[in-house]
Amino acid sequence: MTPTPPSKLDMLLANIRAEEIRPPRPLWTIRPTTPPIAYGKALIVVGACTALAFLMFPHFAPANLIMVYLVGVVVVAYYYGRGPAILASFVSVATFDFFFVEPALTFAVSDTQYFLTFGVMLLVAVTISTLTVRLKRQAETAREREERIASLYAISRELASAQGLDGLIRAAEKHIGDVFDCKVIIALPTPAGQIQPQNDPRFHPDAANWAYKNGQASGLGTETFPSAQGLYLPLITAHGVFGVMDIYPRQSQRFFSQEQLNLLGAFTHQTALALERTRLAEEAERTRLQIETERMRNALLSSVSHDLRTPLASIEGATSTLLENGDALAPVDRRELLQIAYEEAERLNRLVGNLLYMTRLEAGNVRVNKRWGSLEELVGVTLSRLEPQLHDRPVTVAIPNDMPLIPFDSLLIEQVLVNLLENAFKYTPDSPIELAAWVDATNAVIEVRDCGPGIPPGDEDRIFDKFYRGHSNLTGGVGLGLAICRGIVQAHGGQIKATNRDCGGTAFQFILPLEGEPPEVVEDE
Repeated sequence: MTPTPPSKLDMLLANIRAEEIRPPRPLWTIRPTTPPIAYGKALIVVGACTALAFLMFPHFAPANLIMVYLVGVVVVAYYYGRGPAILASFVSVATFDFFFVEPALTFAVSDTQYFLTFGVMLLVAVTISTLTVRLKRQAETAREREERIASLYAISRELASAQGLDGLIRAAEKHIGDVFDCKVIIALPTPAGQIQPQNDPRFHPDAANWAYKNGQASGLGTETFPSAQGLYLPLITAHGVFGVMDIYPRQSQRFFSQEQLNLLGAFTHQTALALERTRLAEEAERTRLQIETERMRNALLSSVSHDLRTPLASIEGATSTLLENGDALAPVDRRELLQIAYEEAERLNRLVGNLLYMTRLEAGNVRVNKRWGSLEELVGVTLSRLEPQLHDRPVTVAIPNDMPLIPFDSLLIEQVLVNLLENAFKYTPDSPIELAAWVDATNAVIEVRDCGPGIPPGDEDRIFDKFYRGHSNLTGGVGLGLAICRGIVQAHGGQIKATNRDCGGTAFQFILPLEGEPPEVVEDE
């Protein structure tokens, strides 16, 4: 069983650095020894100080010449380190004695007080060089700490802004690879519990799977699969191991320093947390979709069951009456029953059509084929289609004579107009209906108005939700007509809204953007 304690990351870092790993070569690089050329440069600096002291010797006391050598020791300590600085300290004392203390050009000292001067000079030089080197190291440590903090902040920001699991993995691989100058591959497990094989020829599947199953580092620089060309670090969180980070140095003989390992451990932990967060977000989204699907299914069953049974019962009753008593019925009665069966069949057809249409919209299978067309012609076709339902209902159309061509899918926008007009017919049985259109700077606006009871306050947006039926006690319906209208208009890049009119009634308004240039219309001569 894969261990999943919360302190696994600390154990991982401890295992990488602890003595029991005993890698065949050091996992971190030892601070390199001072190159011999640095000692030579220290002697050159002392020589330069001696030359400057010769120029000052006729004009300054010997005690002031000591300051020149101390400055030289500080320069050597800052640029070349402690060893060359100590050498420069001893050589400076010897050079000062040889050239500037009587008798000159010998190491003999006629005045014994100079021994105190030499001792103090040497002590001050060694102390200054030691403090200078220490301050330099502290500055380097502070700079490295700042760089680590900046790197952690940068990767946290990149991981937080990454889109999806693939984007997160690409961001982590790129950032960590740039910081450590290596190739990084994040390998995730398959459903069978094995690390997915990688295309890189250096990938060692046994080392990667061992790191994943045991929650410990393996590969380069460890006792486990030390011959591997990469270092394999498990991505561990409190919920378990999410995968393995494969690290391949660009230089095969290169090993990470201890500071780099600390930073690498922090990067690994950040990546593991980001992977965990993404997985949890995906699971939450799947759960939400399952809940939404179940809710929609329940709503669909509760809404459709009654609306399907009603027309079916009417059709069944009319047809059974015709079958059983058709010869005994008067022609007027038979025609009335046939009319009932036909109207209920049409109602059932519209219901099923709306359901199928909504399914296509949500699945993204409705393609918008925009063409420049005349809104007047589209309104005429729509009213002709609804003529059997209009009867004596007055419908006023207000479209300017200079209305330009509009880019839209005629079949889809016709369905929007049909749904809006049918909605007005059902919910406002005695109200006149107005259909108006106009164009502003960038949009075409179409509005369907009625003088009915209006929309309950607060339901202006809800009425476009699936299966929502306002005034359900007045008329039947599944509650998909307005939802279909919103889906079609949004697919055109437009907007739709409903508002209550000041004079009473409702105004449904949808906006279609005017994009591109309409074709030139050639008039017949």
